[in-house]
Amino acid sequence: MSSAEPGRFFCTAGRGLEPFLAREVRARLGATEVDCVTGKVFFRAAAGPGELRKLRSGERLFLLLKKHSPLPVSRNKGKMLHEIKSLVIEEPEYWLDIISLWRKLSGHEGKTDDFSQENTLALKRKSEEETNTASKRQKTGQVRAIVSKECQVEAGERCVAPERVRGQEYWIESKTSSEFPSKGSGENPTADEKLSFSFRVSCRCSGAIAKILTSQEIGRAIGVALVKQCGWRADLRDPDIEIFVHLNDIHSVVGIPLFRLPLANREYIRTAGLRSTVAWAMASLAEISAGALVLDPMCGLGTILLEAAKEWPEACYWGADISDSQLEGADGNIRTAGLMDKIELLKASVKALPLPSESFDSVISDIPFGKKFKITNDAQLLPDILQEMERVLRVGGTVVLLLSQDLRKRMDGLTKCAGSDSPEAAADGDSEAAPAKSRSIDGNSSSLARGVGESFLSSRHFGSLVPDGVYAVSLGKMDAFIHKYRKVSAAGKWELSGTVLKGT
Repeated sequence: MSSAEPGRFFCTAGRGLEPFLAREVRARLGATEVDCVTGKVFFRAAAGPGELRKLRSGERLFLLLKKHSPLPVSRNKGKMLHEIKSLVIEEPEYWLDIISLWRKLSGHEGKTDDFSQENTLALKRKSEEETNTASKRQKTGQVRAIVSKECQVEAGERCVAPERVRGQEYWIESKTSSEFPSKGSGENPTADEKLSFSFRVSCRCSGAIAKILTSQEIGRAIGVALVKQCGWRADLRDPDIEIFVHLNDIHSVVGIPLFRLPLANREYIRTAGLRSTVAWAMASLAEISAGALVLDPMCGLGTILLEAAKEWPEACYWGADISDSQLEGADGNIRTAGLMDKIELLKASVKALPLPSESFDSVISDIPFGKKFKITNDAQLLPDILQEMERVLRVGGTVVLLLSQDLRKRMDGLTKCAGSDSPEAAADGDSEAAPAKSRSIDGNSSSLARGVGESFLSSRHFGSLVPDGVYAVSLGKMDAFIHKYRKVSAAGKWELSGTVLKGT
């Protein structure tokens, strides 16, 4: 596919990250026909493998083969399996075109001989053979009609011609199948006929269809059909190509992964911390610009700083943490990523940062949830954290925090107190800030009524910080919330407790 030919794709995403991915494919790839559903974003784009690899908020990227409405559900397993195979299986010419396109987009990743000329010729032979078979069947039907007509003679006269015709039909079908044996068939085809192209079917089904058929049953039926139709061999461990099938109550989707490893697996991160896609999403909300100073006062292994510095390299980044082991891990990641000149680390407590007031344009941080690292006195710690972040942030700057459900509730209480203690701030908020909203999957603005307390979504301030958005995201086994604030006025006079930072 050339750069002028748009292809159809879909990319999986963590729950809550679909709006980020939809915005990213539009901005980065100029994508059109963008459609979001839970866990996936479909789009059309004229992009090569290099551009597609740059997607940062997605998990796995697929070449889209089929996207249909949900399959009709019945109690007849055989009928349903037939419908599913009809969705996936196509003529060999179709798969020949798909494999050719897949090879161009995947950049010949993995095995260099993924789909050799030998395999291409084999598929062409398969296509030609099926064409010949169809022609022979048509001629056979004509012969049968003629013979049947001629056999309409006196009653009781025996006619054997139709029997010979049926035998010919059976021989044709058997020959077509035997020329393309599956792996382990025991046959030894010639070099010209041998197929080295292998595949694996990965199937996920949920909803009504999962009550009738298992993923294993569906995958096995599709695999057997592909072996028979295209002559490929099944290889569950190290296939040349994987065919992904997802069936649920929303849609029926068939695709081929473009890359062996997920996009979320960053080669520049040696020791993983926060999920890279969530870290990138947080950084994307911080409005980082060239020359900006960005701080993560609880940087841990530095994932947020790495994602931000890779995407916005013209800014300057600082990370602080009280843990020596975390700083050592962050330093290793920074060196692996080659970002030593972009990110500075210092050992400091988030409650007393040795940094000048109003010196940073953005503060981004994953507040520890108390799962890996136990937090004591949460109720007292959170106000101190917010106060320090507010102090070092410039007017107009942004704060982006990742909070657990428990910390979100504590934040809810703090905003209540802040609003009641500061009537002037509350009045300003009523006039300047609308209730915080979260972008729904379809792009429309909708309140997170179930996930975020109504009091937090009100336009109350914590000091000079105004809520500017809440996004519910999934971290796998738990849910979390990305909170964004904007500093609208000076926080007051603060004492300088460290050396002055110099921007670049």
